Parts: sequence; C-alpha cells; structure tokens
Amino acid sequence: MSDEPEGKPRKKKRRWVLRILLVLIVVGMLGAIAVSGAVVYAFKHYGQGLPDHRVLLDYEPPVATRVYAGDGSLMAEFAIENRVFVPVEAIPDVAKNAFIAAEDQNFYQHFGIDPEGVLRAAITNIITVVRGDNRRLQGASTITQQAAKNFFLTNEVSYERKIKEAVLAFRIEEALSKDRILELYLNEIYLGFNSYGVAAAALNYFNKPLTELTLEEAAYLATLPKAPNNYHPIRKTDAAIERRNWVISRMVEEGYASLDEGLAAQTLPLGVDLSGSRAPLLAAYASEEIRRDIAERYGTDALYEGGLYVRSTIDPALQDAARRALRLGLSAYDRRHGWRGPVSAIELDGSWSETLGDVVVPDDLMPWRLAAVLGMNDAAVVIGFDDGTNGIILLEDMTWARAQLEDGGLGPSVSRPSDVLTIGDVILVEALSEDAERDVPEGAPIYALRQFPEASGGLVAMDPHTGRILAMEGGFSFDDSEFNRATQAMRQPGSAFKPFVYMAALDHGFTPATLIEDAPFVFDPGKGQEIWKPANYSHEFYGPTPLRVGIEKSRNLMTVRLANIVGPQVVADYAYDFGIIPADLSFYLPMALGAAETTLLQMTAGYAMIVNGGKRVEPAIVERIQDRDGNTIWRRDERLCENCLSDEWADDLDVPQLPDLREQVVSPQTAYQIAHIMEGVIERGTGVRLRELGRPLAGKTGTTNENRDAWFMGFSPDLAVGVYVGFDQPASLGNHETGASVAIPVWKAFIGEALANEPVVPFRIPPDIRLVRIDADRGLLPGVVTERIITEAFRLGTEPTEVADSVVISSEDVIDGFDPSISGVY
Repeated sequence: MSDEPEGKPRKKKRRWVLRILLVLIVVGMLGAIAVSGAVVYAFKHYGQGLPDHRVLLDYEPPVATRVYAGDGSLMAEFAIENRVFVPVEAIPDVAKNAFIAAEDQNFYQHFGIDPEGVLRAAITNIITVVRGDNRRLQGASTITQQAAKNFFLTNEVSYERKIKEAVLAFRIEEALSKDRILELYLNEIYLGFNSYGVAAAALNYFNKPLTELTLEEAAYLATLPKAPNNYHPIRKTDAAIERRNWVISRMVEEGYASLDEGLAAQTLPLGVDLSGSRAPLLAAYASEEIRRDIAERYGTDALYEGGLYVRSTIDPALQDAARRALRLGLSAYDRRHGWRGPVSAIELDGSWSETLGDVVVPDDLMPWRLAAVLGMNDAAVVIGFDDGTNGIILLEDMTWARAQLEDGGLGPSVSRPSDVLTIGDVILVEALSEDAERDVPEGAPIYALRQFPEASGGLVAMDPHTGRILAMEGGFSFDDSEFNRATQAMRQPGSAFKPFVYMAALDHGFTPATLIEDAPFVFDPGKGQEIWKPANYSHEFYGPTPLRVGIEKSRNLMTVRLANIVGPQVVADYAYDFGIIPADLSFYLPMALGAAETTLLQMTAGYAMIVNGGKRVEPAIVERIQDRDGNTIWRRDERLCENCLSDEWADDLDVPQLPDLREQVVSPQTAYQIAHIMEGVIERGTGVRLRELGRPLAGKTGTTNENRDAWFMGFSPDLAVGVYVGFDQPASLGNHETGASVAIPVWKAFIGEALANEPVVPFRIPPDIRLVRIDADRGLLPGVVTERIITEAFRLGTEPTEVADSVVISSEDVIDGFDPSISGVY
C-alpha cells in the first residue's frame, strides 16, 4: 500500500485537463483571430476597386417602352431587356414569399450573408460529395448576394467572385433597406423567355398581371432564377413541376401557406400559357412609325431603356379591318394576273415535314400557311403541313392559277390540278370556311391556293376633325419589307389630285354648274420643250360640260383647262395649303393631273381637311407620352380647358368648351361644295361601285400614266380614308387596272367594315349654302328639255336663275379661256 495520499493522481489529472482546455481555448482564440484577420484582409483586399454600391440608391433598371392603342391594348414593346418595373409595395405577398422561401429564408434577419445558410449548404455539399451524388452543389447565396452579382459582377465561378459578392452584400445591406433590396432583385432577375423581372415573367409565362398570380404560379417563377432552362415548362415539364412543388413545400414550412393550400397547389399542372394570346395588335407599320418618332424625340436610350408609356391614336378594330382589306385587295389583284409558280419544292422523304418547316417565308403571313403537295387527282390536291396535319385544295379554288406569261398575258385555263402543281411543291394556302355543298370527305379542312403578291400598297384611316391616324397599313407584309407605302412612298396621285384644282376654281368665281369646254387642249411649255397634248381616259371629247362632271367622270381636259384659267400658281398654293406638295416645288400645268409626287398620308390629310369644313389638321399617330413615373411629357392636344378640372360641379353648369384652334384653310362653303361634288363620284361617276353601301360617302379615284399607280381617296362625314396600290419599282398594273378596279375594292372592304355598326350621318351643310335642283347636263334650272335632275350645292347668290328651255347651249355660257371677271371672287 502506497504511502502517497489518494488525491494526488486526481489533482494531476485535473491539471492536465485544465492545461488541455487552456491550450484549446488559446488555439481557438488564435484561430478566431486568424479567421477574423483573414476575413478583414479578404474584405480589405478584395473590397478595393469594387463598383460603388451607392448607385443603387437611385438606380432605375432599364425598362421597355410600351406602345398602346387607343383602347389600351398593347401594340409594341421596344427594349433591350423585356422588363416591367413594379415597386415593392405593388408586388403581391405570394410572389415575394415564394422567392424568399426558395432563395433566402432568412432574408429579413441576416446582414447580407446568412451564416446558418452557409453552414447548412456546407453540410449538404459534404454529404453530396461523400455519397457521390451527381447533383449541383449549393452556393448559399442570399438574395442580397444575388443582387450584388446581378448588378456589379459576372457569373464567373471562383472564390474571388464569392468574396467580392459578400463584400458588396455587406455594403448594400448598410446602404439600402430590405424592401428596396428585394424590389431591385425581383425587378432585375432574368427568368427565361426574355423575361426580366417577375412582372414580365408573369405576363410571358401566364398571360396575366403580377397581381393575379396564384400560389402555384408564383412558386414556379421562384424556381427559375438560377437556371430557367433546367425547368423549361415544355421541354422539362416534369423537372419544372418537381421543383415547383419543392418551392411550395418550402412556403408551407415557412408559414407562407397552409398545408392544405400547399397540397392542393402541388396537384395542379404548371398552367403555363405560351400560346401568344397576349400578342400585340398587328400594327407593325404604325408601330415602326412610332418607334422612329420616339427615337427622334428622345434618343435611342430613352426608347429602349426609358420605360416610356406611349398612347397611340390607333383604333384596334379599324387597324384589323385595314390589314384585312389591304391584304385581300392586293391578293385579289395579284390572282387576276396569273400564277408565278410555287414557293419552293422538296423531296417527300421521311423528314419532309422538317424540311417544309425550314422553308423561309415572312412570319406575318397568317392566316396563310406553308404546305407541301402530297398527292392529287383530277378534282383535288392533298396537302400536308409541318405539324403533321393535312388538308385539301379543290380544283375550283385554284382555277385562277393560269400561268403568267412574259408579255403579261395569261396561259391556258386550268382544267386539272396538275396544270398548276406537281408533287413536292411548297405552296401558300389559306383555310376556307366550311361549306356543306362541297363534295369532300367529312371533316377534311379545305384550303385555297395563294401566292405572295408582287404589287403592294398602303391604307390610312384618319379622324378628319383631329388628324388622329386610326389605322395604318404600309404593305402586305412588314416582315418581308419594312418600307411603309403609306408614309415613305413618294408617288404621283393622278386624278386624286383634281379636287384641289376644282376647289381653286370654286373660290375664283366658278360654281359646280359652270359649263367647261371638254375639248382638245394644247400646251406649249416653251424653251424647246415638247408640246403637251393631254387626253381623257376614254380619248373622247364631250363638249360643254358642268364643272362637277369633271370630278365625277375624271375628265382630264376639263381639269387642265380649269387650272390654266385659274392659274397654275393658284392651284399650287391650294395644294401647298392642304399639305399635298412642298411650298418650294415649281408647279407646272401637267401637275394639275396629279404629276407631282406626294404620299398617301399627305393625301389623306388633305382630304380630311375637305370633309371637316376646311380646317387644318396635322396627321398624328401618338396621342400622349408619359415617362416611367407616369408624368406626361408630351401630348398631341395642347389645348387648355379651364373648367374641365373644376373641383366643384353642379347640374346647372355648362359643359366645358374647348377652343377650336384649327386654321381655316378654305371656306366651309367651298369645302362642302367639293365634298358634295365628290358624292357624285360615287352616285354617278368612277366610284359608282361604292353606291351599294348605302351611306353618305364621297371620294375620288386616281390613276397615273400607264396605270402605274392606283388610288382612291374618300371619306364619310367622320372618317377620311386613303388607299394606294402600285409596284415598289414603278411598272404598269396592267391594262384596265385603274383606281376603280384596284384601289376601290380595298377602300370598299375597309369602309364597309369600319362603318358597319355606326349610325348613318349625313354630310354637314355649312351656313350660306343652298341646295338647288338643276338640269344635270346644262347646269340650269330644270326645263322642258331636262332629262336628268340632280341636287347641287350653291353659295347664296350664285344659284342659276335661267331655265333649261333649249336643247342648244350657247357658246357664251361655256368657259373656254381665261376671263378676268371670274377671278378674285373668294
């Protein structure tokens, strides 16, 4: 038995334990100091030269400029990044909660870096590596870190970038509130499908505003920040649903949704809508005009990043009608001139549908489609589409396709499909409505053969009282050619110019009933130039004829004679006042027949000034422009209304009246007289095919030399419409192809649809106009020899007083030369 006390070994053991603990504490402290030093060094070293995070205090992310039609429907978006900026207070809780649950559950507690999240990610990654799982390692980046990376850093995978990200996250947390950080993050992140920010993603994925997102929809969007393609709604639907359901479970765990709500949401499909139901209004030519206008006003940075709100003057219903009318008219004209052959040809092998899908045609040809000819018999053609579906073209829907000959003529009649097509041809077709009388297999879709027209044209519809452009089409296909025939094509208007000659005459002593000699006219321009001998379209002469007939029947000789009497410079002044030609253009007599070049938009505005009572209007396609904060920075109508914004209103107060600041270009009486004369164009003249519409309409055809350009300009009391058709490289439209045969069908289709549901309104008659029944052939009061009677509009005091009681018209009653007594009356 030892003599040493029993407690000594215990004391020694205790001292060793204390020493070990002390060493561990010292080592821990030194380690902590080392780690702290390393952190400080890293923050100091990598924090040098970083971008200034304080720019986020006033940061405004680039936002798309959006153009809206008059009814608020979307027309176009101009952006480098498709983004809709939404303030954090306007972002619904379900969207914010989904992203916080999926990306950073401790967002409102941490200081930029989440230690708990880092530890959790480290443990998870160690387990992943040990198990050998082929899964992506977790990064544990907070929302603040992601914002720092998105705004200031690259996607480089390195520890240096992560340290810089952490440094910036600390600094951002010091400078900005949590809500501001979340706001910037949710508006900046890319979520696939050209969607920058949650608002754009809600529109692109679900075709709804952010405020209408459901739990499962918000959860799906929250799966997308790191890798949108990994959860593609179409190509990787199962992975997308699995990840969405994980986000929903996280929302339940964090208390953002109840268990029942979460379980119900997880059973639902993705519900993604990529069908294009939110596609902008088909107004590409109008949108491009607006794009150029905004870029010229404010520059391209403001256009593509400034988030401007542009309200246009376009009426969607009229725009759709304009597009249909122009396309139908151009296609119908083109079919009259024969078949130029298929778009292409392919081999009908096992991959023919894929080959068909690779054939390039303009994207905006819908509802036309590309099809391949798969087979045929003597009565029909079987066609196939790239989606695997089939259809039928009946012989009767392709008999128009006679071969177009080099001399402009047409080949033999089509008696069987093989006269036009061969197996493997790639063609354009248009679906036809179902017809019970057609002898085809039950349910077989029927198509008609189509071809891309070579001729093009434009249509402009305008509010004549304000100049607001309600519809604009500048060609058959914007994707094929962005050249706008409504605003950029300088073409001769032909006889559509004549009303401005006749207005000058009415203002200089003539009346609609004045007799003008329709006889040969010779003009010698002098200086060795060729003598000009104009002729009527019919190459006939009609003798003494009332002035109005010169417009109704589009008589060239009467028009030239009138212009010569009134004076070419006087006519030029009228054309300039109405915006048809520039002031510095040297006017010569042939311009009276429309030889001066102008645009369809200028002509439409000129005609609008006729129907509105002679008031000047400026064409406008933009109604209002607002900045990203909703402040109006430009508006079309600058008139002030003192009582419109009155805080007090009573029943006995008068309705506020806006001042009419429009300049009077021509007297209301003259404007009405020429409008009344142009009503005769439709009642008895070159526009007679419009008479069946049964509405008050007026207008004038126009056809240039060799039928190179075809026009119809006209109006109802509250709508001015112009149509032009021609080849971009001027060429004849063909024999007998005039404004009446080419342009009027387009005008008729449009105006018929545009006015279908509008009340019938007569043309407004100004004061000091008297409507008098007269002899239509003599311009006198009806008498015993009168055969035709019309109602004519006269200024008070200019009505005829003589009765038509003789078949013979005295030469003294006919204007055949210049008479100083009839000038300067207006």
